[in-house]
Amino acid sequence: MALLILATVAVVVALKWAQSFFVSLLLGILFAYTLNRLVVWLELIRIPRAAGTTIVMVGVLCAIALGTNSLSGQILTILDQVPDAVSKLSMGVAKQRKGETSTMQKMQTAASEIEKATSEATGLESAPKPRVTRVVIDTPGFKLGNFLWANSMGAGALIGQATMVFFLTFFLLLSGDTYKRKLVRLAGPSLSHRKITVRILEDINGSIQAYMFMLLVTNLLVALLTWFALSLFGLENAGAWGVAAGLLHLIPYLGPIVTAAVIGMAAFMQFDTLSMMLLVSGTSLVIATVVGHFVTTWMTGRIAKMNTAAIFVSLLFLSWLWGVWGMLLSIPIIVIVKVVAQNVEQFSPVAELLGD
Repeated sequence: MALLILATVAVVVALKWAQSFFVSLLLGILFAYTLNRLVVWLELIRIPRAAGTTIVMVGVLCAIALGTNSLSGQILTILDQVPDAVSKLSMGVAKQRKGETSTMQKMQTAASEIEKATSEATGLESAPKPRVTRVVIDTPGFKLGNFLWANSMGAGALIGQATMVFFLTFFLLLSGDTYKRKLVRLAGPSLSHRKITVRILEDINGSIQAYMFMLLVTNLLVALLTWFALSLFGLENAGAWGVAAGLLHLIPYLGPIVTAAVIGMAAFMQFDTLSMMLLVSGTSLVIATVVGHFVTTWMTGRIAKMNTAAIFVSLLFLSWLWGVWGMLLSIPIIVIVKVVAQNVEQFSPVAELLGD
């Protein structure tokens, strides 16, 4: 038991320490599983796998570039509004603080009058006020150079990781069933072991492809509904906000909240009314909640057949382990664990815990 606990702790520390490697590896595997069906379809029409893989990957890059270019104008308009939004928000916070200070002063004055009246009624002199010493903490000011350097380093790391994921996906698609055949051979000479390995790999392939299709459907639905609702409200750059809502919906729980907050601030900047801000923000949150609760839950249940508590626990653990990337990868990882546990007798208790 002690060795098992130490080994578990060592694995968790290794996963935490090598986060960038494991996240890139898992993202590459997910994308390869998702795009593999397109490459197989191209093979059916007599296009070699190398050429089909190149066509698929170039098509993905062109689709991303085309989408970015079509929304670049709206995105730049939103970025231009950021300084005004920050200034307006700062003024609102300053007014709120001023109101709170005035209220506190009134409360202190009232408390002093009550204390004075009580002392006069009882004939007691008010106790001397304690001497108050104020300590001023000098905090370092904001330095634009440090801010830009830190953000440029983060952007550089993200671009580097995206490049690694791209090439890993390309090489995994190019290899085809090579690793599948290798894993079957490594399962041993027993025919039953090889059949179990083939069944596990096929179940993982089907589950991941179904899960990625579910993500595509739900996020596209959130983007379209958000764009339609914001267009009805007359919010500017509704298309860009719809795309942002669809992308942030990838992050469970946190993404819709961030989307609602940002869209609410944009509505406050345009309409300058608190009621309109709450209406637009609430609409965005309702769309994400309805789609996530009904469509996503129904499709995830059909795909994984897992209980909600297990999914939520895995989400908590992996979000603590890898942050936002852990939230994105939690469901595919737990689905893979469940598929393996269902087909390996030694892990049957794990499958029982994860099952619905």
